[in-house]
Amino acid sequence: MTANHFAIFVDLENCGAKAATLNYIIERVKIRGDILLGRVYGYTDRYADLKELLLSNTFNVVPSLRFGHHQKNNLDIQLVIDALEVAYTNQLIDSFCIVSGDSDYTPLVGKLKTMGKFVLGISRSEVASGVFISACNEFLFLETVTSKKQQPPTNGTEEPIADADLAKLIETVLEEAEEDEMYASELKSTLLRLRPDFSEKAFGCASFGKLLAKIEKQYQNIQVVNDHYNVIISLKREEATQKQVSKDNFVEVFQALLKRFKEDGFNRINPSILKATMQNDYPDFSERSIGFKKFSDLMKRLEKEGLVKVELDEQKTMLIHIL
Repeated sequence: MTANHFAIFVDLENCGAKAATLNYIIERVKIRGDILLGRVYGYTDRYADLKELLLSNTFNVVPSLRFGHHQKNNLDIQLVIDALEVAYTNQLIDSFCIVSGDSDYTPLVGKLKTMGKFVLGISRSEVASGVFISACNEFLFLETVTSKKQQPPTNGTEEPIADADLAKLIETVLEEAEEDEMYASELKSTLLRLRPDFSEKAFGCASFGKLLAKIEKQYQNIQVVNDHYNVIISLKREEATQKQVSKDNFVEVFQALLKRFKEDGFNRINPSILKATMQNDYPDFSERSIGFKKFSDLMKRLEKEGLVKVELDEQKTMLIHIL
């Protein structure tokens, strides 16, 4: 896993401006590399709960100045100007993260790629343009970034991370790795990016290797292997023992999943994200196994149950409005 040097540009309106969501975004970028520069656009006093998180990650803010009918366009243009200025003047930065799904940023992505820059896009599925998604080197939907509950934003003043939380954090890092495994030195470097106060001694271990052995024995979610003096850590996969989705319980299962999305701040989602998350939770899930020819037919049934409302966006793409 190569550690890149990122500049991250966040459209606050796009990510919902929630501290937990912004923290998830920052975590995913830090897993991929160091954030050398961060800027958020559209900041106002109503986002005051983000201050501590922004300051602890040394982000700069571009305020939202209300003037005329083109306020959003002005911020979009400012983001493009700032990103290009960084690309031309800061040779240390080789990767850019753009938190927005607006197709207007597609030319910017193209320019950055011609300069040899890696571009990571992150956005809510309901506003993500297919053109912008295809233009990026890598794209993450916010629904998938936040679908697994994480720890609250860290601010440098909280209690040290607990053993169980560390085990979960290591699992998250390994899930993001290209091959589900990492060298111990890579893993420790990533943990230090995520938690600068991290130290194996805080867990009562003299070395990082002993801490990994402790996590492996206690939580059994990772596997530690010594290979020619190199320590390699990988995820330990177990057979799924969870309840299966059936004709009798599918409404309740989807109701719980939709509630999870809504609690995370997503009122509308793309049905492909909903299906992918369901298959992640229930690997054997198939709409045909519960009596539906197409996933869209299943969505219409959930609409009759009063759980969702099926909508079409301007491009006639189906969106699921969670009720």
